[in-house]
Amino acid sequence: MSGHSKWANIKHRKAKMDAQKGRLYSKLTREIIMAAKQGGPNPESNPRLRLAVQKAREADLPMENINRAISRGAGQDEGTRYEEFTYEGYAPGGVALLLEIVTDNRNRTASEIRHIFSRFGGNLGETGCVAWMFEKRGYVIIDGKSSNRDEDDLLMLALEAGAEDFKKEGDSYSVITNPEELQTVREVFSERNVKIVHAELTMIPKTTVPVSGKEAEQVLKLIDALDDHEDVQGVYANYDIPEEEMERYSSSR
Repeated sequence: MSGHSKWANIKHRKAKMDAQKGRLYSKLTREIIMAAKQGGPNPESNPRLRLAVQKAREADLPMENINRAISRGAGQDEGTRYEEFTYEGYAPGGVALLLEIVTDNRNRTASEIRHIFSRFGGNLGETGCVAWMFEKRGYVIIDGKSSNRDEDDLLMLALEAGAEDFKKEGDSYSVITNPEELQTVREVFSERNVKIVHAELTMIPKTTVPVSGKEAEQVLKLIDALDDHEDVQGVYANYDIPEEEMERYSSSR
């Protein structure tokens, strides 16, 4: 999980910069729309919407925008109609990629995503080619330094909340949960004043593919390009890249 944790931290820092450009706001708005469309407009009874609203508020998306997105998703307001689906493919080195897409134009998105794969040495695959390699899980990164708690204490909190896995990752700790337990785990840590760096529903790979050097750089460039596309809500990969190489790549951007 070290690679996954490190890249999640990198994405978290990148998301703050994206918010200034508006790209993150667009993605958060689409997620709220789709969550409300799928599970209804009440965050209390719709876990996906509750998480989407929390992430939007953390990114300082105005409540007016959040409420408007909920209304659109619930069919109360007219506006652009979005649909969601997944794309699957491979990055250099045989790394599997799973993409979550929300778009108002499937043909345009397909063409653009295919171009990105081709440009960075990847291949867009058929439906089902890699999805079986991933499992949906709740994923939380907590700040080990600011919590004023030792590792054993944090572990007990995680287990008390229903976490499946808990690992130290440098100065942070990664916590894996069932998707349904993500909110509970998050609330337990927040109530105990444990700083949460990142929390999301994600797709965890069952196995990983080691890549390094030039190949690792190509993989990260492809993931970055896909993640920058407005219609891509999530990019998941089963790479195993040394942490120092990811840090070096991040610093060079």
